[in-house]
Amino acid sequence: MRITRTRTAVGVALCTLALGTLPAWAAHAEPAAPERGTARHAPHHPSRPASDGVRRIPLQGAVNVRDLGGYRTYDGERVRYGQVFRADALAKLTDADVATLAGLGLKKVVDFRVPAEVQYDGPDRLPAGLTPTSRAISDNGLFATLMTVIGSRDPVKQEEMLGNGKADAFMRDVYRTFVADAGNRAQFAATLRDIAHGGKASPLLYHCTAGKDRTGWTSYLLLRAVGVPEHTAVGDFLASNTYRAAYDAKVREGLKQSGLMQNPDLLIPLQEVRTGYLDAALDKVKEKYGSLGGYLQKGLGLDARTILALRQRMVG
Repeated sequence: MRITRTRTAVGVALCTLALGTLPAWAAHAEPAAPERGTARHAPHHPSRPASDGVRRIPLQGAVNVRDLGGYRTYDGERVRYGQVFRADALAKLTDADVATLAGLGLKKVVDFRVPAEVQYDGPDRLPAGLTPTSRAISDNGLFATLMTVIGSRDPVKQEEMLGNGKADAFMRDVYRTFVADAGNRAQFAATLRDIAHGGKASPLLYHCTAGKDRTGWTSYLLLRAVGVPEHTAVGDFLASNTYRAAYDAKVREGLKQSGLMQNPDLLIPLQEVRTGYLDAALDKVKEKYGSLGGYLQKGLGLDARTILALRQRMVG
């Protein structure tokens, strides 16, 4: 897709998905580090986990990259570091960022973005010898909706489309499709199988654009499948809000200054993750499969042997 003038509606629409890149007027702004002094906020080196066990990978061109290790399971064991990483878009990494990724020893990178996202944002920048595996997971029309909303420059239309809880409701529908759509289930399942059976796929990194929804759901499933308590898995899910907050605020401010939106706060429900979104997916899980275990086994087709292999690879 060709972008003309000043990134216009299409470019800005993608950015406001919370997205992995800023538009032209803010493209060179360095992502802000999380604030000091509270859980999940203290910046730290990849080899030095935070006090709560979370190991963030600090990069200049991505803001939501983490090692999924460090969490305690029900029986007191700990998820291993260095096995699985979760991330936002990797298209804008610097040379130093690529070197940092090389130090992780990655063997496989899975990209959940749909083609329109890749077309705008660009392909992943990865260490030599790594080629991303494309496993597009539907955004339920979020990309197109944002292009329409922001491209209109019409505050009345924007309010009609996103106001009065509509943006929140839209995101809940996105999460329901993670469960209901057979194609989406196949992509999640393939990624979890890669992790379970390791081999040439380990260590593995998966990502979408913001690293919060498709990536967040995958991480929630993986953590729960290997015995991490619900409240801990939800905490990992919600941590995206901390890591993305400053960046997303800059996007909203840029939209306001450029005149594309009078009220960019309408986008906050699209930029955030919320427990209500996760609940929407879990309610659909209960409706269709009875339980999370039923979803893993019947919806994703992961048999008991695969679930056990996940545990053996990830915990110890």
